[in-house]
Amino acid sequence: MKFKVLVCACLSVILSGCFGKKQVSEKTGWKYNDKKYGGVEYVKPNKEQTAPGLVYIPSGAFIMGQIADDIGREWDKTPRRVTLDSYYIDETEITNQHYRDYIFWMTKVYTNFPNVVRKALPDTLVWRKALAYNEPYVQTYFRYPSFNDYPVVGVTWLQANDYCLWRTDRVNEAELIRKGILISNIPDQQNENNFNSDAFLAGEYEGELGKKQPKDIATGEPRSVKFEDGILYPKYRLPTEAEFEYAARAEIGATSEERIIERRLYGWNGSTLRDPSKKRRGQMMANFQRGRGDLSGVATSSQNDGYAVPAPIRSFPPNDFGLYDMIGNVNEWVMDVYRPLSFADVEEFNPYRGNVFVDRAKDTEGKFLPKDSLGRIKFDTIKYVDRYNYQMGDSRNYKDGDKRSSIFYQDAKNIADSVNMGSNDVYFQGNGEKQEGMVSLISDKSRVYKGGSFLDRPYWLRPATRRFLDQDRASVDIGFRCAMSSLGGNTKVEGKKKKK
Repeated sequence: MKFKVLVCACLSVILSGCFGKKQVSEKTGWKYNDKKYGGVEYVKPNKEQTAPGLVYIPSGAFIMGQIADDIGREWDKTPRRVTLDSYYIDETEITNQHYRDYIFWMTKVYTNFPNVVRKALPDTLVWRKALAYNEPYVQTYFRYPSFNDYPVVGVTWLQANDYCLWRTDRVNEAELIRKGILISNIPDQQNENNFNSDAFLAGEYEGELGKKQPKDIATGEPRSVKFEDGILYPKYRLPTEAEFEYAARAEIGATSEERIIERRLYGWNGSTLRDPSKKRRGQMMANFQRGRGDLSGVATSSQNDGYAVPAPIRSFPPNDFGLYDMIGNVNEWVMDVYRPLSFADVEEFNPYRGNVFVDRAKDTEGKFLPKDSLGRIKFDTIKYVDRYNYQMGDSRNYKDGDKRSSIFYQDAKNIADSVNMGSNDVYFQGNGEKQEGMVSLISDKSRVYKGGSFLDRPYWLRPATRRFLDQDRASVDIGFRCAMSSLGGNTKVEGKKKKK
């Protein structure tokens, strides 16, 4: 009797061990990764790897919006508590060298499309001023080696997004080569025959495959890589406005037992702009304009920021997440479309205005369109779907305070079928263009930028402040950094807390 009990106990341990390792389904008892049981695949979840250049930001709740006087009386940053899922964001801004890597690749690959390369180049003429001698920066800031580690400027919101897509493809391509799934054919990539993640997953990339392809469990034959294999990284993208503000505040250094002890005015404890630490006592915490005509402080003084233009990355201390220059140096593009009332009725989880939902483009027979001349998969905006959670693919105008352009107030299908979205009391049409007679500078092309810059006064260094510029315009004081969504495998806080 004791022997039977012992055997049963052992079997229980063995079976529980099998279930714990996912060798069999906990719900059906069928074996995974066994062709006798149909070849149902199970990929063991590994710890999420941090993609190149990124820092992990843990999920959390925070009060987004102003914590001091609204000097401009904009009323566009009303405080509200929101929660963000975990994500990644670049440790530093994208530099001139990082962006020149992109231009080099574009020039080398798109030999038949010189306009594509010209379209990607930053606008160095943003340095020109009618009453200032900045011509040396026009010629040198982006190209000269001395400025390699300076943040790139003169880049539009659209160009920043294109860089994010290119970076995704290069990182995923390198990962596949390292794992032996792809054979490196970088010199042979020309025009439409270049690696990009979407085309690879769709089976439309024609590069040479390596010997370490995943195998089909049922047949034992090599098969194509799927996103479910967990090999490819998610897409690099711009951070949302909420993600940028949360990362810039870095309030993990001002918390105790799940309580925020002090809401940070800037990205560090206290309301002073000078460093209180013994090592850097009295020195500026960021690169900004101290007053009219004072961009860098008095010469030979150790108490100034020392930079009349953007500073090289890592010139100032990191915040408590380990991120550099989230405050000052250059403003940074974020994903969001600007609306003054964006947060009047905000989502409480991962708030963001700017969703344009897409599906892969199809022909009249319902077949997927082939990749375009640049080697990319084509996508179309969803026109209308009868769903509870959303109805239109383009949600930029949703609940923005304008009754006629909001699907919250008007039937979505009628909007989707109409060419003109209303009369003169509408801020903007569906194509983002302002209507006749309107004087508003805000349209569907207006994108938020944040963080403050070397040209800005302290007010704009506050993470809550927000401004906007058309997505196809560039400025001498706007750069960017990339972000990436976390897929739930990383729980470690990688930020670097400063010693008190």
